[in-house]
Formats: sequence, C-alpha cells, structure tokens
Amino acid sequence: MLPWVHWLQPILVLLSSVFWTWGENCPATCLCPDPHTVDCSGRGLTRLPEEIPLDVRRLLLADNWIPRIPSDFLVLYSDLVYLDLRNNSLSYIEPGTLSTSSRLVFLDLGSNNLTEIPKGTFGESRSLIKLRLGNNPYLSMVSEDAFLGLTSLRELELERNALSTLKVGALSQLPSLRVVRLEGNPWVCNCNFTNLFEWLMENHHKLPNVEGMECSLPMDGRRVSLTQLSKDSFRECQATLTLTDLLIIIFSGISVSVVAIMTSFFLASTVHCFQRWSKGTKGDEEESEE
Repeated sequence: MLPWVHWLQPILVLLSSVFWTWGENCPATCLCPDPHTVDCSGRGLTRLPEEIPLDVRRLLLADNWIPRIPSDFLVLYSDLVYLDLRNNSLSYIEPGTLSTSSRLVFLDLGSNNLTEIPKGTFGESRSLIKLRLGNNPYLSMVSEDAFLGLTSLRELELERNALSTLKVGALSQLPSLRVVRLEGNPWVCNCNFTNLFEWLMENHHKLPNVEGMECSLPMDGRRVSLTQLSKDSFRECQATLTLTDLLIIIFSGISVSVVAIMTSFFLASTVHCFQRWSKGTKGDEEESEE
C-alpha cells in the first residue's frame, strides 16, 4: 500500500464519522446540504419538524402548511441566523417569539395569513437586518411599536398587504432602515395618512418602488399615485390643535361655565329681592289706604 494512503486513512475515517453524524441529525423529511443548514421546503409539513439540530444556522421551511411558531422556538436554536417561513399558514406570531438573545439576521414571513403585527412580536432582536412581511393579504394592522428595538434592521418589506394606514412611528424608530417596501397596499389618503405621507416624501430614497404606491381619495375612492400628491393635498388636515390650544379651550370652557353660573345666581338673587321689595311696597300701600 502506498505511504500516502496510510496518511489519508485517519482523515477519511474522521470525515466519514462527521458525515455519518451529520446525516443522523438531519430530520427524516428534510435535506441537510451542510452541517449547519436544514432544508425542509415544500415537504407538506403541518408543524415544525422534530429533531432539528440545536446548532442549525439556516432553517428553510418555505412552502408548507405550518400554522404557528412556538414562542420559545428561538431560545432552543440560539445559533439560528436565517429563518425562511414564507408561504405557510401562519396567522399570528406570539409576542416575544424573537427573544433578546436571538442571533437571527434574516426572517421571511411573507405569503402567509397574518392579520396583525402587535407590539412585542419581535421582542428586541437587535441582530435582525432583513424582515419580510409582504404578501399577507389579511394583514391590516401594524402596531406603532411593532418594530421597537430592531436597531439593526436595514430592510423591511410590507408590500401587497391590506394596510390602509400606518403610524409613522413604526418606521421612524428604525435608525438603520435603508429600504422599505410599501407598494400594493390599499392606502387611503385621508388625514390619518398625512404624517406617513410626509415621512415617505422625506425618505423617498428608501422606497425602491415609490412610483408603484397609490392611495384612494376619501371623496370618490379614486386611486392616485403618491407622486401626484404634495403637502398641499393635505392642507385641510394641517389645522390640528396643539396641547396648549386644547388647554386654552378647556380653560375657556370652564371659565364660561363659572361665569354663566355666577350670572344665573346674581339674576336669581336680583329677581328674588325685587319680588320681596314689591310685596313690601304693596303691603305699605294697602295699610295707607286703610
């Protein structure tokens, strides 16, 4: 036997052992193209597969029928950096699903049945860089604090959902945001849309498809492109009251009420005194006649 064959034997034994262990740890219905990737895409799964290696870094679960993610899922897989759950049956994400210790960088929840993104959905996953939430046809509500704590988030996709309005705070509190997709939603150009419109115009460089964004006019429902609108389009909405204005109105209302009460009391007292005086005068006249 050649000398180099003897030299390679220990390496081959070690590699075979590694690949054997690697194949053993791979879930039965999935593929594992490398030691840190589990690919369960398009397997008709109705729940998360069992026996996923704890050191998995890339987990591909797209094109299945998975309805929920356990809230402690990422606690078990703390090395996970890439999670693809697009095109499943998710209707709700439990708050805190992304824990503060999560290393997740990429999360795709697109093409599901999500209806809302409440506060605390993502915890404070400070490592998350790209978040896909597009193509959820029933997603009509995103909390103003839905993305609170996602300080590293650079790309946010919310296109082709059912959003008619969105609190501007949901976007303005993302300091690292570079790209946001919002086209294909049924936006309504009413006064609730004013602040978001101003933010979009100031940050148009973050919108890869601003020309594709449209909104419905509140009067006739006609859809117009956002590029055809300006701040003057929302001029009637700018007559908003400040806190000082509200305090002045409240104080004025209280003052008017107090003055009205005092005036009523004064008039009632005057009438009462006049009636007593009239009775006294009438009595004196009757005594004089007698």
